[in-house]
Amino acid sequence: MTGKSKALRACALGVALATLTAAAWAHPGHIGHLHGEALATGLMHPLTGFDHLFAMLAVGIWAALTHDNVRDALWSPISFAALLFIGALAGISGLTLPLMEPLIMASLLVLGLLVAARLRLPQWAGATLVGFFAFFHGLAHGSELPGSTETAWSFIAGFMITTALLHVAGMLFGFQIKRRDRWIARVAGGGIAAYGAALLLGA
Repeated sequence: MTGKSKALRACALGVALATLTAAAWAHPGHIGHLHGEALATGLMHPLTGFDHLFAMLAVGIWAALTHDNVRDALWSPISFAALLFIGALAGISGLTLPLMEPLIMASLLVLGLLVAARLRLPQWAGATLVGFFAFFHGLAHGSELPGSTETAWSFIAGFMITTALLHVAGMLFGFQIKRRDRWIARVAGGGIAAYGAALLLGA
């Protein structure tokens, strides 16, 4: 087995393990009392629902598939993380916006289609698009905190760390499959898009 094949299998295994983790942890909705474990709760929170997990992986995969190097590919994940953070602060402050959940569902449909089609967008357009969706993901994260908590920053730090790791995992996976195994991108993107479409129809 070549080194590239081993790397591809390792990345695929990592994505599969992340998916199994999400399946094992049902999305809890509101967190409730954190009992001094805000950082650990924040670290796990993006893994507790397919909506957040798939969106963050898809951003990394799409960035890698549509850019020639890591430096250029980082713009979309950085934009996602920045707007996720801003959205979380807005959620903690009590901001509520209509269509938050439908837009999170729509993000899976759109990002999945982008991955499946390997569609290239201008760098600013890609960063703006993922940033728009990230704000609503962050708003959902922030709104799940108790109304008054001294551990909000630990919770935010936790889910920002996990978000960055999921972006990196997605990028590693995307760079491994971009030169070959195009069907994997189509299947992965199509699956994410189908999940988003199912959520929208169910809503």
